[in-house]
This record gives sequence, structure tokens and C-alpha cells, in this order.
Amino acid sequence: MDTLTILQTSPLALAFAAAVAGLCVGSFLNVVIHRLPRMMEAQWRAECAELEGREPAPAEVFNLVVPRSRCPSCGTPITALQNIPVASWLALRGKCAACKAPISARYPAVEIAAGALAALIAWRYGWGAALVPALAYTWALLALAVIDFDTQLLPDDITLPLLWLGLLVNAFGVFTDLRAAVFGAAAGYLVLWSVYWAFKLIAKKEGMGYGDFKLLAAIGAWTGWQVIPVVILVSAGLGAILGSLALWLSRRGRDTHIPFGPYLALGGIVGLVWGHAAVVAWLGHYPA
Repeated sequence: MDTLTILQTSPLALAFAAAVAGLCVGSFLNVVIHRLPRMMEAQWRAECAELEGREPAPAEVFNLVVPRSRCPSCGTPITALQNIPVASWLALRGKCAACKAPISARYPAVEIAAGALAALIAWRYGWGAALVPALAYTWALLALAVIDFDTQLLPDDITLPLLWLGLLVNAFGVFTDLRAAVFGAAAGYLVLWSVYWAFKLIAKKEGMGYGDFKLLAAIGAWTGWQVIPVVILVSAGLGAILGSLALWLSRRGRDTHIPFGPYLALGGIVGLVWGHAAVVAWLGHYPA
């Protein structure tokens, strides 16, 4: 029996293979999480300089590929052997091989999360047309969640392609029909847009950013409008519980801004994996 046949017929083998692939993708997601906000800042500075009629300050080439990954403390390039997901961090005991500066445990945590989510998606959808799109969706949400947690930014460079990809995938009815996907994108945006303006009119301040609207629109494009209430309930519930716990542990005041993107991302994953079943359990049927 060849490898392809094993993956097609064995859910356990497929989940394991997806987990290994997820660990590798998680290593790349760490690069995206670290570099994309810096790339955005450099672009904003260049645009501001152009508007002011100034020449932008010269800077080294910096993107998702160049320069090579290196230690942020001493600048020593990271070799291929030192870049093996999770294993390298454990072998180095969480320290740079050159200067012994600590390496954040967040790096292997992202890799493990990407692998675990990939195994979940493979187990849920099996070998079929939904597998690769669902993996891309889940990994994109993971990257957005961590970026928003770090910087309170939800980059359009990820969110908008995710929205259009969801509509394109559902044009073929992979997760829902195209009509439900279009309505889901519109409903996702308009629901949070309405909450934003209601809160601003009542509290006289902003409660969330426009990136949250776009993210829920992207999630709706993948799951359909029927699952949007499930996503909102899960996101709001997790946000209320975990956000309150974080404020209590950090001893910060109520005015501290807590990013909503990570909770939307978790809600979006729950919505794709279990949303249909949740709607049927709730209503007794799935609305057309």
C-alpha cells in the first residue's frame, strides 16, 4: 500500500501527516508574525515621507524571505538544523547557540498550535476537497490572532485575501453555498460595524478597530451567514472570560484595550469545524 492510499484510508495517518506539516508551517508563521508588522511600519514611514515630499530613509531589504532568520540578540544567522520545529528549541534548551540569550517559548508554542490545529482539521474533514482550504484558513487565523495579540493590528495583507479566498472556495460549495458565503461576509462586517458605532455613540470612545470587522467578514465568507451567531457567541464568551482574567492577573484598569482578534480567530475555527452541527442542535435544522 503506497503512502497516498494510506493517507486516503487512514484518518490517524492523515492527522499525523497534517500535524507534521503544521509544525513546519508554524515555523513559517513565526516569521510572518514577527516580520509582517515591521514591514507594515516601514511601508507607513515611506508613505508619510512621500506625502511630506521627503526622500524615505534608506533601509536594508526586509521581507518574509530576506534577510535570513537570525538571533535578535547577537545577530548570528540561524542554521537549518537550528530551525527544526520544536526539536531545535528543545535541543538548544531555549537559548541561542552563539550568545546563549533566551529564545521565547512562544516560537515552539506557535509551531505546536499550528500542528495541533492541522491534526484537528485533518481528522474533521478527512482526505478531500475541504482539507487544504481548511488548513489555509486555520493557519491564517492563527497568524492573525498572534499578530493582534502582539500589536493590536489585523493586517489587510492576510485578512482581505482570506475573505476573497473564502468566497472563491465556496463558489464551488466546499463549506457552504456562494449565496450564504456572500451574506456571511456582509453580515460579519455589518454586525461588528453596528456594535462599533453603537458603543461609540453611547460611551463616546472606540471599542474595537476596523480590522475586527474585516476579520469577521472573512470568517463569514468561509462559514456562511448561518454560523455567524455561533462565531460571535464563542468569541464574545471567550473574550469576556479570558479578557477579565487577564485584566485581573495584570492588575490593569478597565480602560486597558484588549485585542478582540484572537477571540474572533478562535470563534472562526470553532465555527468552521463545529458551526454547522451547533446550528442544527440549536434550531433543529440548518437554514437555507
